[in-house]
Amino acid sequence: MSKSRYELTKEGYKKFVEELEYLKVVKRKENIQALQEARAQGDLSENAEYDAARDEQAQIEARIVELEYIIKNAKIIEQDNTDSVTIGKEVIFQVLPDGEEEKYHIVGSEEADPFNGKISINSPVSQGLIGHEAGEVVVISAPSGTYEVKIIKVIQRKN
Repeated sequence: MSKSRYELTKEGYKKFVEELEYLKVVKRKENIQALQEARAQGDLSENAEYDAARDEQAQIEARIVELEYIIKNAKIIEQDNTDSVTIGKEVIFQVLPDGEEEKYHIVGSEEADPFNGKISINSPVSQGLIGHEAGEVVVISAPSGTYEVKIIKVIQRKN
């Protein structure tokens, strides 16, 4: 967590705040209950439930610290009103020459979730798309090589 600033969309910031609240209010209490139940079983040296609860406690506390740090050091990126690709916007493009269409939401690196269509502002795809508008053909430089895409639509997301 050496990063001093975390660029987040408003949506991403809100999700981190909600996750932090959930961990503090719900998960901590559930974990304390699991620890108490495991302790009640007796000998802690051979108690798998106790060990699992302690491991979960460590994970919860580590995530809480991480989220608090990210939230404290967050820079919420406001969407601009231009038609170009920027953080916080969705972009639909066709990979050339085959025309396969893809849609991604450009987000801060901490929010990235490629399996759910959210790619980091720092990703090669985002870097190639940033600043361009619908109708433009741009070259994406990825670790696997370069390829061209045609931007079909840039969507301003509602926050």
